Formats: sequence, C-alpha cells, structure tokens
Amino acid sequence: MSYSPEMKPEVAPFYDKDTNTFSYVVKDPSSNSCAIVDAVLDFDYASGGIGYKGADAIIGYVKKHNLKVEWLVETHVHADHLSAAPYIQEKLGGKLGIGEHIITVQETFGKIFNEGTEFQRDGSQFDKLFTDGETYTVGKLECKAIHTPGHTPACMTHVMGDACFVGDTLFMPDAGTARADFPGGNAETLYDSIQKILSLPDETRIFMCHDYCPNGRELEYMTTVGQERRENIHVKEGISKSTFVEMRQARDKTLDMPRLILPSLQVNMRAGHFPEPEDNGMVYLKIPVNAFKH
Repeated sequence: MSYSPEMKPEVAPFYDKDTNTFSYVVKDPSSNSCAIVDAVLDFDYASGGIGYKGADAIIGYVKKHNLKVEWLVETHVHADHLSAAPYIQEKLGGKLGIGEHIITVQETFGKIFNEGTEFQRDGSQFDKLFTDGETYTVGKLECKAIHTPGHTPACMTHVMGDACFVGDTLFMPDAGTARADFPGGNAETLYDSIQKILSLPDETRIFMCHDYCPNGRELEYMTTVGQERRENIHVKEGISKSTFVEMRQARDKTLDMPRLILPSLQVNMRAGHFPEPEDNGMVYLKIPVNAFKH
C-alpha cells in the first residue's frame, strides 16, 4: 500500500522539555481542519503552580494558520504530564476524546486516590470515548482508533492518514517500548498491541509522545513502521513474545515512577480538569503514600 497525497497530513510537533513530551497539530491536507494530540499543561511540582506557555504556543499556531480544531485526542491517561486539552478546547473548540477503557483507569485510580461518589467513573468527562477499530475524520482525512493496551488499559493508537500517534506504546527504535508495570499494565498485552502497530504499511509515519535521547543523540520525534520493525531494540523482527516479556518485566523493576505521576493521574483521569475546590476555595491534589512502591 502507498499513501495518496490526501492521506498525508501536515504534522507540526511541539516539544515540552520539562516532561520530554511531544504534542502535535495534525492538519487535513484537503482543508483547514485539524486535530491536536496530547497537549501539555505546564506544572511546577514544587510550588503547585500551573502555566500555559506550551498550550498557548499550540493555540498561536492554530490561529496563525487559520485552522479549525475538530478533535483534541488523548492517546491515554498520561502519567508524566498534565493535559492542557480543556484549556485549549475552551479557546478553540473541538471534541475531546480518549479510549473507552478510560473507565477501567478511572475505577483503578479512583480507589487509589480514594475519590468519593462525586467522581464519575463512566468517562463522561470526555466528549468521545473511542472504541477499538472506530473510524472518524479530521476534515476529509480518514482516521482510525486502535486499542493498544499494555502500558495502560486505555491506550489507543490513532492512525490519521499515513500518520500514526502511538502515545507511550512505542519509542524511537533505539529506545524500545513503554513500561508495563503501572496498575492495569501487562507486558504480554503490550507485545500483542505493538504487533498491531507493526502490521501497518512500512511507510506509515510513527510520531513519538516522548523521546529521551539515548546515548546522547539529538532529539527525534518521528520514525516509520518499517524502521521500527527492522530496528526497534525491544520488538524488532526475530524477538519472540517470551523474550520481550522477560526483558520488559526485568527492566520495569529498575525504573523509578515518573516525577509527575501523582498529580498527572488525578488530573488526566478527569479529562484534564482539577478536583473541585474545597471549602476554603483552594484546589488540592493528593499524595497517596506507598501507592506505587515496587
């Protein structure tokens, strides 16, 4: 299969250095319609302060190019940054979507953070819950959501024309794959999910959610299915499922939890919204002690 010009969206990356996260504006080549993928809210853990510099850069780009936002897509409930999707949605519109298994994540972390009955665990904080294999459009650009769990139960890969947004499931070939030790994660499931991605046409572009520049190389954000299949150090052709699972489980035991996992999960499971203010007007985020201890 080769992709026709109308299936090759223009993809603009935005990098948040503090969290090593890439966000993207994905423009339909046939119109001014676009989608925004995995937007980042600035958050200073030490002070509890939030900011909008990164989100405002995306908003500025959209306005400069006279784009119409149709979708704000979250590939999963991120554990390493807070979502800026509600802030951007308020400024630019569009529907906010995530995978339907967000309800599993909400149930799991609703218990960990001891959320009360006022916290809805049905995904209703989002405008759209994508199902596995569901198709949608950005302008005239054909898109598809693929359920790719393993890192988290709700991970979705979004294929927009020839552009594939994998969240944390895959990294650049020299960095391998996502961890699978968060609650609801599973290394065997992750391997199977990655095979779905690697079954796409070789020339499909894959856009990273993160890059940690292994061995000091320059920052990168894009590869292809073919390159991942040939070169990914964890899942390239010839690496068996059992070998991958053994490697992944051993490696995960050595990893620290992401720096912003506790605030991120509380906010992102609410579609980027913070908990309601308490009776003194202040908003609080919880720190459950030893909740994620290996």
